[in-house]
Amino acid sequence: MAAQPVSRVVRRVLRAGVRSCSSGGPVTQPCPGEPVVEVPSRPRPFLGEHAAPFSAFLTDSFGRRHSYLRISLTERCNLRCQYCMPEEGVPLTPKADLLTTEEILTLARLFVKEGVDKIRLTGGEPLIRPDVVDIVAQLRRLEGLRTIGITTNGINLARLLPQLQKAGLSAINISLDTLVPAKFEFIVRRKGFHKVMEGIHKAIELGYSPVKVNCVVMRGLNEDELLDFVALTEGLPLDVRFIEYMPFDGNKWNFKKMVSYKEMLDTLQQQWPELEKLPEEESSTAKAFKIPGFRGQVSFITSMSEHFCGTCNRLRITADGNLKVCLFGNSEVSLRDHLRAGASEEELLRVIGAAVGRKKRQHAELFLMCQDPPPALPSTFRNSLRVQVLRHRVSFSSQMVTLRKGGGVPQAPLVAQRWLGSILPQRHFSSHLDSDANPKCLSPAEPQAPAASSGPLPDSDQLTHVDTEGRMAMVDVGRKPDTERVAVASAVVLLGPVAFKLIQENQLKKGDALAVAQLAGIQAAKLTSQLIPLCHHVALSHVQVQLELDSARYAVVIQASCRARGPTGVEMEALTSAAVAALALYDMCKAVSRDIVMAEIKLVSKTGGQRGDFHRM
Repeated sequence: MAAQPVSRVVRRVLRAGVRSCSSGGPVTQPCPGEPVVEVPSRPRPFLGEHAAPFSAFLTDSFGRRHSYLRISLTERCNLRCQYCMPEEGVPLTPKADLLTTEEILTLARLFVKEGVDKIRLTGGEPLIRPDVVDIVAQLRRLEGLRTIGITTNGINLARLLPQLQKAGLSAINISLDTLVPAKFEFIVRRKGFHKVMEGIHKAIELGYSPVKVNCVVMRGLNEDELLDFVALTEGLPLDVRFIEYMPFDGNKWNFKKMVSYKEMLDTLQQQWPELEKLPEEESSTAKAFKIPGFRGQVSFITSMSEHFCGTCNRLRITADGNLKVCLFGNSEVSLRDHLRAGASEEELLRVIGAAVGRKKRQHAELFLMCQDPPPALPSTFRNSLRVQVLRHRVSFSSQMVTLRKGGGVPQAPLVAQRWLGSILPQRHFSSHLDSDANPKCLSPAEPQAPAASSGPLPDSDQLTHVDTEGRMAMVDVGRKPDTERVAVASAVVLLGPVAFKLIQENQLKKGDALAVAQLAGIQAAKLTSQLIPLCHHVALSHVQVQLELDSARYAVVIQASCRARGPTGVEMEALTSAAVAALALYDMCKAVSRDIVMAEIKLVSKTGGQRGDFHRM
């Protein structure tokens, strides 16, 4: 199975000290031969089985009972995920306007008294709040509260989880959108991939089962890793949850980026036809599936394509004390203001009940955008991104990073190498897309043999994208024969000595500039038809992006190569790839120097097509 090599390696990374657990709660780690003992998650009997009717204040006009409360502990976050917030962050509420710990516990106590039996702590990033462990411990004392969960980006999880478990934390959701470290930095705009992996390791080690891993799937960014995430569930007690990309303020949501549940499911079923659907739990937001014989499972959060509004039982309290009855709704009511005005418990309940009573049947305005899901991309676009780092104490030409796209899984070898800290200052990066790559072999990128020239490119006396009346027009390639097309383009980024040295030593605060530029070049090649108006969409079979340091000019030399079989050429894909890789380098280095020059963006060669080949002399 193509996905097995990476799953085996990642399992070896995560598996140390892991013990099986048949229950859903955390367990202690006994000595060999001793029985597993469950850790009590509550100090006294639950009230969930009481005979009293559910609170009318938490029941809306459609009969939905809201027994699940999400409480945001902070607006702050130590990452800048591209789908969540802009790079510069968001305006923060003054500290005096945020809920205090006592106000959080007062509201939690009130909601639990009325029937809430599950509380999830969110953010921002909840684990950056200094008193998060104490909050969990105080919540654990509430009679009737069955579950205390947390949703975290995992950066601080390994350090805090033992204390949180002891305090009473019973469920964990960890956000992780890629298994490729370089892509992780690109998505979250920060380093920390290894810390998230350590957090997952620690959660498994402490007996949480399943450990839920939330993955927001974005077209053109990580939809090629679906199989890789699923492969992890073969030997690990994970519930990998694929979440449809949703709009939030600041994330510049684009419908074309959304990968629908049905498209994701189809991808999985092609690899694992035996995939079984599991019974849906009441009020669950997830559609769960399992591959027979695998320890874990996979789920889909279909917020956009198949909403679950009809069974929604969730309420949310923001960090500044506003009650939101719907994640997508703009309607909020300030519980903080009523608390600070001295409102009684009865008055607070009336405010809460009025807000819940106004909850709509569904967030319909969003689904108008989702009636017709976008067509699936060609399968070549779903091939996995694999990265290998080879840093040798030799010349630049032998130091490269290989990003290989083709039938396999992203490399956990890079995970292990990054954890071992094998980093040398001299680097040469290469990436390529190869549908014939051996998924079991992570080898250095081999230089591509130049295509033989078949004569000079004949000149044309007409602009092909202009019609007889001078208006723009797209060329009709429907009658052209399919031929093998290859194009190579290049660019040079003159950095100056300061930025050059930081890149050479990989010391830029924004992260690994060469890795980000590689990803940008690959993405740009795939998206050329969306950037250049009259370009045809081309199903690329090969993309290679190489970045080499030129110490004589304090420059990075970029070479992008694209290949496809079809009726039209790929020179625009190669040029776009080289240009955007250059732009990405500028963006990574602009804080260090504005005196950066992007130069010599040009077509190096082109083969295939009726007009013959071209090779720049």
